[in-house]
Amino acid sequence: MTQAEKQPSPLSLFEFWPGWVFYTPVVAYWILLGLRYGDVTLPTAANPRIETGGLCGESKSSILDMAGNYAKRWIAPYVTLPTGTHDLARAHAAMQAKGLTLPVVVKPDIGCNGTGVKLVRTEEELKAALAAFPRKIRLVIQKLIPWKHEAGLFYIRHPDSPMGEISSLTYKDIPALRGNGRDTVLQLLQKDSRTSKVLHIYTPRLTHCLHEVLPDGDELELVFAGNHCKGAIFRNGKADITPELTRQIDAIMQDIPDFHFGRIDVKFRSAEALREGKDFEIIEINGVGSEAIHIWDSRTTLREAYAAQFHHYRESFRIGAKKKKAGWSPTNLWEGVRLWQRQKRLLASYPLND
Repeated sequence: MTQAEKQPSPLSLFEFWPGWVFYTPVVAYWILLGLRYGDVTLPTAANPRIETGGLCGESKSSILDMAGNYAKRWIAPYVTLPTGTHDLARAHAAMQAKGLTLPVVVKPDIGCNGTGVKLVRTEEELKAALAAFPRKIRLVIQKLIPWKHEAGLFYIRHPDSPMGEISSLTYKDIPALRGNGRDTVLQLLQKDSRTSKVLHIYTPRLTHCLHEVLPDGDELELVFAGNHCKGAIFRNGKADITPELTRQIDAIMQDIPDFHFGRIDVKFRSAEALREGKDFEIIEINGVGSEAIHIWDSRTTLREAYAAQFHHYRESFRIGAKKKKAGWSPTNLWEGVRLWQRQKRLLASYPLND
């Protein structure tokens, strides 16, 4: 039976295992590769112009800033803003200079797993979002793409290869409840085959309406950020990786200097257009620390998930070794640990994502 023919399951066996349980074999494999290559930090040289290669602690905007003129055409417009005083006035000035208007997305420049991502539609929401973050950190304010569809595409290009490949394509579906005019939001969550098993993900951001009855036919989207651990549902879209899409993504990524390994998150009009390499905008580019997120499709087996993880990290070591041979240096281990600890502290200080 192929993956497409498998009966859908609300959750996979391992989908919400504690992180330390699922990732222990991955870390062990990383260490084994490090011993084989004589350098456990080698993958940080895979994208040598990005801090830690994008493993941790990197600035999201600095990656987008490296894009050349062609790549910029495919990236959703954004500005950055360091929090401090008079944030609202400075945000308006920066947005006006870039031609941005509400609605926008506000997110931390150093982040992970969608933490702190805020959807801002009004002046009051913008003011509240800016105030919710700690002072003296940098935020990204980005155009809200009107297309509802979102996907993550994993891109790999070896330095000695003329063209890269898309090794994974994953659709990110936003779950929604449909009201029946009788049940409260909480009751609808409890009755759903999937949400009932992970109530702790959805209820914190729905406290304002948990006990309200959702009118018959009305829909309530449960999350905005397209991240699995925040509640989005991931579907393997490997069948939609076409030569046309691969050529388009490769042309964009080759316009970002020395980028070889990572995931591109996009909003797109339709699956048909995406297959043709058309009508999509990049909202984020992630480096070595990103995953091929099709592993979180509930139909993916544990064996398939680990095979994908091992393949991708093996490729990151191979690319890092080639870049090191070309003269690039991996990140020092202790510097990497310092940046990881800084990122961990920052994540803990961010507001709840939308």
